[in-house]
Amino acid sequence: MPTVLETHIRNRFRVQPNHANNNDTLHGGNLMKWLDEVGAMSAMRFAGETCVTARVNELDFDRPIGIGDIALVEAYVYDAGRTSVDVDLRAWRENPRTGESEQTTESSFTFVAIDGDGRPVSVPELTAETEEERRLRERALANES
Repeated sequence: MPTVLETHIRNRFRVQPNHANNNDTLHGGNLMKWLDEVGAMSAMRFAGETCVTARVNELDFDRPIGIGDIALVEAYVYDAGRTSVDVDLRAWRENPRTGESEQTTESSFTFVAIDGDGRPVSVPELTAETEEERRLRERALANES
């Protein structure tokens, strides 16, 4: 049974001019794509199967990320059903010179594990063994309500 921390993934993306909107900040669609990609990696690490996006449960853009900044995306599985996997996602704006960061985005996506024919398959049970894993899971579950 995989644990919460075994599904934890962090990835960084350099925000280039071709990622920007008319305000010279990261286009929300680009950030959503990066959230989806990192979330799918986390879900697949948990399920041991290909996982596809079934639903964007929430997506809150609180602050912009500028051109030249780093978008730091973090994901971890916090809940699972029979074939579905819920992934908590957050993004930060990170200064590439100083490493200083500020959270910009909160989200959660649901993925479904599929077999080679595209049919849903069962996923394992998620465990939260450590205090940190329980805290992360509870934080994500609290955001659902």
